[in-house]
Order: sequence, then C-alpha cells, then structure tokens
Amino acid sequence: MSLRPEPGEVPDEPGVYRFLDADRRVLYVGKAKNLRNRLNSYFASSLHPRTAAMVAAAASVDWTVVANEVEALQLEYSWIKEYEPRFNVKYTDDKSYPFLAVTVSEDYPRIMVMRGAKRKGVRYFGPYSHAWAIRETVDQLLRVFPARTCSKGVFRRAEMSGRPCLLGYIGKCSAPCVGRVTAEQHREIVDGFCSFVAGDTQPHLRRVEREMTEAAAREDFEAAARLRDDLFALRRALERNTVVLPDTTVADVVALASDDLQGAVQIFHVRGGRITGQRGFVVERTMEFTDADLLAQALLRFYGDTDPEALPRDILVSLDLTGESAGTDLAQWMTQRAGRRVSIRRPERGDKKLLLETVQRNAEQSLALHKRRRTGDLTARARAMEDLQQALGMDSAPLRIEGYDISTLQGQDTVGSMVVFEDGLPRTGDYRRFTVSSEAAHSDLAAMQEVVGRRFRRYLSERSDSSEVEMAGTEGPTPVTRKGFSYPPQLLVVDGGRAQAQAAAAALRELGIDDVVVCGLAKRLEEIWLPDEDDPVILSRSSEALHLLQNLRDEAHRFAIGGHRKKRAKRSTTSALDGIPGLGPARRKALLKHFGSVRALTAADPEELAGVPGIGPALAVSVSEHLRSRRDAAAPAVNLTTGEVIEQPPDPTPRTGSS
Repeated sequence: MSLRPEPGEVPDEPGVYRFLDADRRVLYVGKAKNLRNRLNSYFASSLHPRTAAMVAAAASVDWTVVANEVEALQLEYSWIKEYEPRFNVKYTDDKSYPFLAVTVSEDYPRIMVMRGAKRKGVRYFGPYSHAWAIRETVDQLLRVFPARTCSKGVFRRAEMSGRPCLLGYIGKCSAPCVGRVTAEQHREIVDGFCSFVAGDTQPHLRRVEREMTEAAAREDFEAAARLRDDLFALRRALERNTVVLPDTTVADVVALASDDLQGAVQIFHVRGGRITGQRGFVVERTMEFTDADLLAQALLRFYGDTDPEALPRDILVSLDLTGESAGTDLAQWMTQRAGRRVSIRRPERGDKKLLLETVQRNAEQSLALHKRRRTGDLTARARAMEDLQQALGMDSAPLRIEGYDISTLQGQDTVGSMVVFEDGLPRTGDYRRFTVSSEAAHSDLAAMQEVVGRRFRRYLSERSDSSEVEMAGTEGPTPVTRKGFSYPPQLLVVDGGRAQAQAAAAALRELGIDDVVVCGLAKRLEEIWLPDEDDPVILSRSSEALHLLQNLRDEAHRFAIGGHRKKRAKRSTTSALDGIPGLGPARRKALLKHFGSVRALTAADPEELAGVPGIGPALAVSVSEHLRSRRDAAAPAVNLTTGEVIEQPPDPTPRTGSS
C-alpha cells in the first residue's frame, strides 16, 4: 500500500503505466483507457497470485498520459520491446502486434497484414492495435489505390484463367493479373498508397477533390459521387497514431509546464520513429527566468550529463528558442560536443507537433501532481504555516487563511471572490462570491474595501446571533449551527500590493476588528506587502510559505474570473420580447415560429398577432406597443431570427485584482 498513489493524483485519461522495483527496473508495463480506474484495481483486496506478486515486488509506479487508447497501445508495445519487463509474459511468446506490409521487392507488390520478424524487401507501417483495424483502413484506401492484396496462389490462378478475383470486378483491385494495368502502372498505384500511409496525404486529397469538382462541372454526377465517396474514404483513413513517426526519426521531444515558482520538464526519446523512453524532472525558478530561459537551463542540465554520442540529431521543444541567445548558444555547444549538427527547434505542423502536444500534456500533469503532492504533504503544510507566522510576526500559525480578488472589465459585472484554506488545504464549501455595487465597481481599491467590509459585517452579525442562541440555551440544551461566515481567519490575503492591503485593512478598522493580519501578494515579484510597512516581505522562492500563498492567490483569481464570466454571459444576450406581461416562453416561441422574425412581428398589426393561437387581443396590443416603442427608441441591434439583442460577447480574460 505504500506505493499506492494518493486519491486524485492519477488522471482519468488514457495512458501507459509502469511498475518499477527499488532499483528503478521496469517490472510491468500496461495501458489503460482510464489510468485512475486501472491503477486502483491493483490495490483491491483480492488479486490474481501473479498480479499480487508483481505489486509486492514493486517499489513505485509512474504513468504517462496520451491522447487516446490507440496511442496508449502503441506506447505500451514500444516500452515492452525496450525494457522487456519480466511480468509482461503475454508479449514474449510468438505473437506480436500486426504491421501493414507492402512487398515492394516483387514485380507486382502486394498489400498485406504481417506479424513476427521483419523480412527483407518488405516495407512496414505500424505497428497497429488490431489486425481488423489495418484491414478496415486498407479497405478504405483500396477505393483510391486499387493495388493487389491477393496471395501468390490466387494471383497465379487468375493469370491462368484470365479472370480476375472479386476485388477486380468491384474496382478494389486494378487486376494486373489479367493485364488491365502494366507492372509500371501498378507500381505507381502502390507508390501512391505507400506515400499516403507514410503521411504525405495532402496531394492525394487535393487530387481527388479537384477531379470531383471537374466531374461535377461537366455534369458527370455519377463520377462526382464516386469521387466524393473516395474523398470520404481517404479522410476516414487519416486517423493517425501520433506516437509513430517515420523510421528515420531520431529526436528528443521536450515540453515545459511552469508557474511563477517552478517548472516541470518532460522529455520523450524517439529512436527509429518509436518512443523508447521518457524522463521528467522539476526545476525551481531561483531567478527571474523567462519560460524560454528556464527551458534552456533545463536542457543544459540534462544534456550536460549525456554521452555526446547519444545526443539526438533533433531536439523538438515546446517553446521557440531560436530567437533566444541561450537557445542559440546551447545548440552550438551541443553541436560541438556531438561532432555533428544538433538542431533545437519548435515543430509547427505535422506528426511531430501532435507528439509535442502529448508531451506538453504530460508536463502539465507532472507539474499539477508535484504541486498537489507538495500541498498534500502534512509536514510541508505545517512548515508553511510556521514560516508565515514568523515572516508576518503573527502570534500563532494561521490555521484559517482567506484570499480575496476582484474581477472586472471596464467597471462592468465586477465580482469579488473569497476562498478559504484551512490547515493549508482548500475548504471549497466556504468559498463565496460578491457582486460589487456600481459605486465601487470602477475602483479596485473601493471594490476590495466593499467586499472585505461585507464579509466581516456578516461575520459580526452571525457571531452575535450565535451568542444570543447560546445565552438562550442556558435553561436547556439548544443546538447551535455555526455558518461559514462565523469563522474568522487568522490571516487575510489580497491579490495585489500595498494599496490593496491598505484597503482591506481600512475595512476591518471601520468594523473594529484588530485581530486579523492583512497582507497583499503582488504577482510580479511575489512580494508580500503589509498595510503599515514601507518595504515588502521577501520569502525564498523555494519557501513552502510562498507556495501556500501562491496557491491561495491563484485559487482566488480563478474563482473571481469564473463568477465574472458567468455574469457577463448572462447579460450578453436578452430578448426583444422580454418584459411583456403575460408573454411567457411558449407564447414567445409561437409568435416567432408564426412570423419568422422580430422585424415581421414589429410590422404586424394587433389583429394579425391575435390570430396566433394563445395570443388574445389584449396581449396582442401589449406586444405591438412594446415592439414599436423599442424601435422608436432606437433599441440595440437585434438578431432578427432569434429575437436576441446583439451585444459584446464575454471577454475571455477579464481584469482581476491588481493585474
């Protein structure tokens, strides 16, 4: 049970997992459609004896997230071949994953499914998950590339009889056996098939689409329909496995996911077009590095200990380092070490970009897991609260901390958020949002003061109510239910600098509250500002206290933006038929269905409106007067089909706090 991941650590996404022993040797590699469910099954009360032995021998377990189950299967296969784990017995027998093979050395190449050892004169694609998956793909492609798929015996019998097989009759084989095409023409068909399967798909798609357009232009609609079906078949066959690259690919794919204090780096090693290994580590932002500089430092750290002969030709990175001096110098240094050119670049399209997106997802998952483990560590949380007590001069450790943020856009739909951490962990049941009044909405400081004042007025009110109940209960037992606002924090943190901290402190002074410590966390340099101090408190970048405050601030930021966007989305569309007494959704729908648009409704007479089922004469007059008054008052632009007022859509990045 010591190696079981904590609840919530394992993602519920497809991926590959590895059980490792104390010496980091791989014991077992498996794939899962849902990593969380699969790994949980290994810690059940009853296991197969062999599975129980594997789990007992393991010292740790790790996992890699991929895009889908097919990619998970391919990565599982590659790692089983790479590590040969002793518990993966089902892949050590004579069965193996199927390949799509083309016998290019024959006069009339054949397309087929092959397993086992590779042969000379055969071009392979894959491996794939299932043989039926290959056959379905080939069946789609044979509409456009009618190459030979029959065995040698069937081919010879057709040559001798002069009659092709069924595929030749239905157009899925060019029938070279009976001379419909020459050997050269058949090889051109096979070359086109191989080119498409290898990834050079766009020329073939454009060719079929052009031929379809030309057939339609000359009114040959039967041919155009056939070409349309061919185009659809090609697009269906384009479902590619992004963890399989061309066989000549030798590269490392590197991605970085970071926040203000640290970054997680994931490195996938691709050799011979297959992912043969993975490395990951976390780096701290000890200085004010940009993400590009942080990635360059991580590459220097990793490849500085790598054997020069093992350096790959290409290093594909998630950030553009070509314009950075650190990236240019690093590429030159690695080229000198390897004695050959080593390039560092960011792929912009194709399979390599898709693989980079997979690596980026793993980096983000690794960073989230690292932060979650750090936050969930009881010792780290206790140390964080002790560090905060010392840094802020508090009498005791802050067991309850509240964080506040303001989200607005040009003073509209201003929302304040309150999030709560108790014992260093989020207490989501105590989260609150505040709608800021129009008087304070145009100033961050006024909004912050209003939100903090309203929260603590509720605290004083609920505390007073609780006291009265307790006094009344002296004659007999009376249960007292304390509400969320009844618990005061020991520390109040606002998103911003000294000005925001002073606004929050002013709200507390007005209410006579002097036992709550107030501070502001400025985002740019992660400085802690106290209301009455001229200089900020600076904590170490590796401090657990700073990590705790950063998590609190980020949570308040997220919660505030979510509330702001909901308010804007609710306000962004209103109906021109709103506000008419007696006109509910059903009658409104009946009017729009009958007349087709609000413009037609506005032009209609009350008698015409009254002719709609459910609309009486009095309601018809009200609707007519309402719409014409809106038109005369130059109402905002209205969608004439739906009756919705067209306004500015919600901005995806509203302003929050001091940012």
